[in-house]
Amino acid sequence: MSSEVSRRQVLIGGSIVAGTALLGSPAFSGVPANMGIPDVDVYVMVVDGMRPDELRADLTPMLTGLAAGGIHYPNASAINIAETLPNHTAMMTGVYPARSGVPANSVYDPAVGKARDLDRASDLQTSTVLERVRTELGLTTASVLSKHYLHGLFGDRASVVWDPQPLLPGTAHAPDNFTIDALIRIVGDSSPRLSFTNLGDVDRVGHLDLSGPSIRIARTAALQNTDNQVRRFVDFLHATGRWNRSIVIVLADHSMDWSEPARLVGLDRPLNADPLLAGKIRIAQNGGADLIYFVGPDEDRSEATARIQQIVGSVAGVESSHLPAEFNLGANAGDVVAFCSQGWRFSDPTPLSNPIPGNHGHSVTLPIPFFLSGGHPALDGGRALAEQARTIDVAPTVAALLGLGAPVGGWDGVARTAGVAVPA
Repeated sequence: MSSEVSRRQVLIGGSIVAGTALLGSPAFSGVPANMGIPDVDVYVMVVDGMRPDELRADLTPMLTGLAAGGIHYPNASAINIAETLPNHTAMMTGVYPARSGVPANSVYDPAVGKARDLDRASDLQTSTVLERVRTELGLTTASVLSKHYLHGLFGDRASVVWDPQPLLPGTAHAPDNFTIDALIRIVGDSSPRLSFTNLGDVDRVGHLDLSGPSIRIARTAALQNTDNQVRRFVDFLHATGRWNRSIVIVLADHSMDWSEPARLVGLDRPLNADPLLAGKIRIAQNGGADLIYFVGPDEDRSEATARIQQIVGSVAGVESSHLPAEFNLGANAGDVVAFCSQGWRFSDPTPLSNPIPGNHGHSVTLPIPFFLSGGHPALDGGRALAEQARTIDVAPTVAALLGLGAPVGGWDGVARTAGVAVPA
């Protein structure tokens, strides 16, 4: 099969099915940033929910070795809100949620009158490098996303799309060994120049971590298994002669924090106890963050917003509250964003709404591992850089490596190509 395909392909259950549905070509600047590296294959691999302190030789030796031999950003960060959907979106768009339309995992949707996950392809309102590399450069791209809602959000933007399976009950994700099986199969069959992979095991086990010894062992086992799955893929690249063409961008979308059972924060009750706000508040709960929406008259919105922040600031376990514009979150994020303190979690509207002890979205879960590695001679590795690389920097980095121009309006992120010989 040709490595540069002109028709849509979807990988379902191990077979490739050809189709004709094309996304409309997105607007772009029309001027490539550079010529790109002509013989590079770029693999973006997300170890979902991994903490930077888990990148160590006794726990994740393969990942740690790749970081040491590559270009490592030890001060890297997710963007707010530190959730899966907005940060994967940031990686592939290079823009803030105000432009992409994806500020959190869950938002209040007035059309349905309740909070819902942003798991529809139509929820992503701007272009990604997955389809731009395909349509503008004519190169094959692939998405291999283990989580069902990630798969739904990114839709069929890539040339080759894996339908994640088997999905585990309760987690709605495919285990990492099946995900790497699919990635190896896709690379072997289609040789994509850009692939985007989510490995979900570490995050899914992390949500269940009670900080007790038996569950801690489970997270350790998940990290070790994910590390071994990355090793399998790297071994495959070596065995098939692809390693010397490869630049692998490895990062997490957020890290993880754990709370004790009694450390719950509920905002629904105190907000609805206020006469101005009663019955006019909607909350999209995101574990470590609450998005708060005022659904009353617009003429009351300014006063209501100030009242919301005043009340939220007095609730135990709340670290801070902000206007969405502070983080370029856009209209989907509502009127006020609240973050819980380390070791706490939001549970709205009732204490039973969020029984999961492992959460993210708040400030302590912003730090992530982030590095570039690979065997391509253009990469001069073995260095750690102090700059604070962020998830939003992945798309402009991919674009620089492949010679793709910026979108209209430019990138909000920065190309992290220090130590990579990119042609001018």
